[in-house]
Amino acid sequence: SVNQIDDPSKLADTVASHLGLKISDKQELLEIDTTAERLERVFSHMESEIGVLQVEKKIRNRVKRQMEKTQREYYLNEQLKAIQKELGEGEDGKDETAELEAKIKATKLSKEAREKALSELKKLRSMSPMSAEATVVRNYLDWILGIPWKKRSKIKNDVLEAERILNEDHYGLEKVKERIIEYLAVQSRSPKLRGAILCLVGPPGVGKTSLGKSIAKATGRNFVRMSLGGVRDEAEVRGHRRTYIGSMPGKVIQGMKKAKTSNPLFLLDEIDKLGNDWRGDPSSALLEVLDPEQNATFADHYLEVDYDLSDVMFVTTANSLKMPQPLLDRMEIIRIPGYTEDEKVQIAKRHLVNKQGEAHGLKPDEWSISDEALHELIRTYTREAGVRNLEREIANLARKAVKEIVTSKVKKVAITKKNLEKFSGVPRFRYGETEAEDMVGVVTGLAWTEVGGEILTIESLLLPGKGSIKQTGKLGDVMQESVAAAYSYIRSRATQFGIKPPFFDKRDIHVHVPEGATPKDGPSAGIAMATSIVSAITNIPIRRDIAMTGEITLRGRVLPIGGLKEKLLAALRAGITTVIIPK
Repeated sequence: SVNQIDDPSKLADTVASHLGLKISDKQELLEIDTTAERLERVFSHMESEIGVLQVEKKIRNRVKRQMEKTQREYYLNEQLKAIQKELGEGEDGKDETAELEAKIKATKLSKEAREKALSELKKLRSMSPMSAEATVVRNYLDWILGIPWKKRSKIKNDVLEAERILNEDHYGLEKVKERIIEYLAVQSRSPKLRGAILCLVGPPGVGKTSLGKSIAKATGRNFVRMSLGGVRDEAEVRGHRRTYIGSMPGKVIQGMKKAKTSNPLFLLDEIDKLGNDWRGDPSSALLEVLDPEQNATFADHYLEVDYDLSDVMFVTTANSLKMPQPLLDRMEIIRIPGYTEDEKVQIAKRHLVNKQGEAHGLKPDEWSISDEALHELIRTYTREAGVRNLEREIANLARKAVKEIVTSKVKKVAITKKNLEKFSGVPRFRYGETEAEDMVGVVTGLAWTEVGGEILTIESLLLPGKGSIKQTGKLGDVMQESVAAAYSYIRSRATQFGIKPPFFDKRDIHVHVPEGATPKDGPSAGIAMATSIVSAITNIPIRRDIAMTGEITLRGRVLPIGGLKEKLLAALRAGITTVIIPK
């Protein structure tokens, strides 16, 4: 043994022979002459060997602990399965991965999606069932198997039936319904033709969203609504990548899962309310969704495989066209203007009165609203392009009727024009002429807003001065330029209006548009401003039952304007009988 060796040189040789040294290292030891140096070299080799052995020991201990943990988890999982099986809560001995594999084979996935699903399943088999990674993979497989890949609902091709449904659900809107019927007729003859993306643009309360539901009902498609109001994150559309905790597919894929078919009607509501910030621009992400040439390969960040949206019928809604130009180019704009007074009365009689009666527990024979009362309700209690406020007023009448029946024990409440004020309170709006009498310098103009048309009173006044013109009423830049253009035109044609040129050097003109807190802009009040200024200068009053709209140039030409129907409806609501418009 080593203890019996007395010679240090022999000790060094004996120890070196038992170390696992390379031949070159052993040769080097033999070549060392001095015993002390040879012992030092052997000692250094022993230290390195001890270090290696310690590392190996650590690795063995770590592997052993990991194996013990894995075996413990496996043992506990098996026990849990056995307990669940005994309680009847488990999977009846079925293998989860085998079930997933059977689902993958049974589902009509695309080739790319099938390969991806099988690849993820292979990963799942090698993972611990209770690990976080396994949960992420299971969620992914649940999503990819829960989306409808080639499951289509049967499309109705009966155009007459579709027309009947649209007429039943919506009164008026003839041009809009005609365009939708044309679209459906073409689809019935050529199903593979990828039609345009329809964008319904109109003021609030005119029935854009409900029209989308009616189109789905008429075509036999499942209906899915996705609200885009306030969406600022691009990941809301395209989904989050799976590297993020709690990641999910985007709203488009979520909507498809909710639809349960690959050819639903997908309503993108309030598309003009999309925002953008440092997280991206969702309107740019929608470009791929709304392009018939690209949406067959829609890429969601979570799925990581292409999904076919070409069978989906997309309909969007908006209050205005203030959205990116590339997005507008992908859609066919269908304008839904406001309703006339008669149309509102018919909508109330056919839909709103019955709907609110049922909602408040009123039977048809327990209450009634006369046509005259409905006209009065529309004229003096609401001022809108749609029927949302009208529905609120009818709901208010229904509540009052219920209260009357319950407290006064009457059998029926009849609401007429005479007793309307008793139920609805003091009228909120004045219906009739804009002014009580014809006045000098006061003209009624017409304006278009996102919520419909409005009447605009324009006032002009002469003041002693040096020929300057003043504008008030929170007018925008375009409107101020309209005043300047109208004033320059009048000065250039002063003799034709019977005005002597020196007159302008001694008088200032003040143009004001009332409701000074409300911002106003646009060129279409030019003709009204010119008329108001001429009236103030010539002292000739203007008829109060006339309204006018049109942009005026320096040469006196009146240019065309937009939003004519909304403006005419506003004039009608105000009781104006004559409107002057560009030819």
